[in-house]
Amino acid sequence: MAGRIKAEDVTYIRDHAPIDEVVGEYVQLKSAGGGQKKGLCPFHDEKSPSFHVTPSKGYFHCFGCQTGGDTISFLMKIDHLTFTETVERLAERIGYTLRYEESGSAPTGPSVNRSRLVAANALAAQFFQEQLNSSPDAAHGRDLLTKRGFDKEACTIFGVGYAPDSWDALTKHLRAAGYSIEELELAGLSKMGERGPIDKFRNRLTWPIRDISGDVVGFGARKLASDEQDQGPKYLNTSETPIYKKSQVLYGLDMAKKEIAKKRQVVIVEGYTDVMAAHMAGITTAVATCGTAFGADHIRIIRRLLMDDDAFRGEVIFTFDGDAAGQKAAMRAFSEDQKFVTQTFVAVEPDGLDPCDLRQIKGDLALRDLIAKRVPLFEFAIRTELKLHNLATAEGRINALNATAPLVAQIRDKSLRPEYSRLLAGWLGVEVEIVTSAVGQGARRSTMQEYEPDQVDQSWRPHPQEPRLLLEREVLKARLQMPDLVTTWSEIEPAAFTHPSYVQMKEVIDSAISTTISIDDISDERMKTLFTELTVEPIRSDGEVSARYIESIVARLREVGISRSIADLKSNLQRLNPVENPDEYNSAFAALVALETARRGLHELSIGSL
Repeated sequence: MAGRIKAEDVTYIRDHAPIDEVVGEYVQLKSAGGGQKKGLCPFHDEKSPSFHVTPSKGYFHCFGCQTGGDTISFLMKIDHLTFTETVERLAERIGYTLRYEESGSAPTGPSVNRSRLVAANALAAQFFQEQLNSSPDAAHGRDLLTKRGFDKEACTIFGVGYAPDSWDALTKHLRAAGYSIEELELAGLSKMGERGPIDKFRNRLTWPIRDISGDVVGFGARKLASDEQDQGPKYLNTSETPIYKKSQVLYGLDMAKKEIAKKRQVVIVEGYTDVMAAHMAGITTAVATCGTAFGADHIRIIRRLLMDDDAFRGEVIFTFDGDAAGQKAAMRAFSEDQKFVTQTFVAVEPDGLDPCDLRQIKGDLALRDLIAKRVPLFEFAIRTELKLHNLATAEGRINALNATAPLVAQIRDKSLRPEYSRLLAGWLGVEVEIVTSAVGQGARRSTMQEYEPDQVDQSWRPHPQEPRLLLEREVLKARLQMPDLVTTWSEIEPAAFTHPSYVQMKEVIDSAISTTISIDDISDERMKTLFTELTVEPIRSDGEVSARYIESIVARLREVGISRSIADLKSNLQRLNPVENPDEYNSAFAALVALETARRGLHELSIGSL
């Protein structure tokens, strides 16, 4: 699309795309009172919510990492989109047709058009589904799904499809729909062969991978041909694209997110068919990673969905195969998932069956029982390590203690360490004191640290709780949040604000064209951060924030500022000789009298709401 989006359309999108609804697709928000909502910040890891959203103003701000902005900036940051992509996505969301300037330097082409890439993936998913349902060549794929316990209805629910055994069937289909080769390559649907563009997926069952909002952003595909016929991997995923980041996507999350938030539980399985099996068996909180290990980004996504009543109280249940690879994955989960603390569990099927095989062989109830018999991840990790040692010998017990004591020491919840020390002593058959001592030594050697946001210089930023600056902060908040009630803003003396950042914010407000200020009116990045912070932070008031209350705090700010001017003027008068400098002295004295009169009047106003 040539040209850039018209400014009035951008304003319309910003005003009509509800920020709490958009943010709510990524963060579970709870009411924070005063028309505000809060949740766990999606941009840094935290255990208690400091991420606030003010729907009436359309802004968000995290008081932990100082990230803030409007609906557009939120989507740009969390989904790594350009400004144009974000506005187009929000416009599509609310059904608004954007207009573009005839001239301008807006980015063009498929490299920046997210909506085109999403639409191409959606059309590909539809094409694959139609092929599975109607193509004779898909018979082998349909038989495989049936044998694994999935009928046509189940496949429809999950969007399972079939990529034809053709060089370019999908590519031709999408080209006929108006998509360019560059767009298809960028979306990961086509690639260049020796004789031109060919399909990325051929003769495979396909599963559409959706982001948390439900957009198709990629595919997972299982090959149907034998190794002799197809040298490719058994499972093939979409490569990283502008809209698909495998470390930030969980298969099935779009379907499971509401149940996860409602039940405060998430079940992590290993494959697409495992997710299907779990959901068909009634475990509607199941999700899976997409060809990558469960990592920090996945943890943050899940914690945001499980947040409840200012704390993380949900359950994370990992299911792993009972083989060596599955146990290794569980141990990796132990080392990486300490942010879940006590709520992390492991469910391992003794016979080595994955959830899909378990349901197929033993039924839905067996799969539900597997989840119900979960064990704490800490216990599983310790017992797994103990199996590697011969506990019948003294040497074996000592080696096992040396290997497992550091695991107990790594438990971040220190209140749990004594209990696991006692359990470990029982499993080893040694005295509790011996284990406690070994755990204590391991804790002292441990270098594990809590995640911290990138260290950024915050010296410019006034502390929100600084007593000396609270009044200045409150007046700025009132001016930004309720401009119509601050009727005497223009009368505030230049010296009323003392902190450099507050002085600069006053200059930003004074230079704005209209009374209501938008983040687009601010060019300085620090001022943008302070702007969202002051816009989102509640005004301090015991009751309703009334016009009288606003008038009183503005008057008090002016009174304090004038008091400083009075002190300076009195100091100057003491240095003046009324005989030698009568004119200067009389002028200063008259100014002092005027200031004192003004101060008394402001004092009366400032206590008027008490």
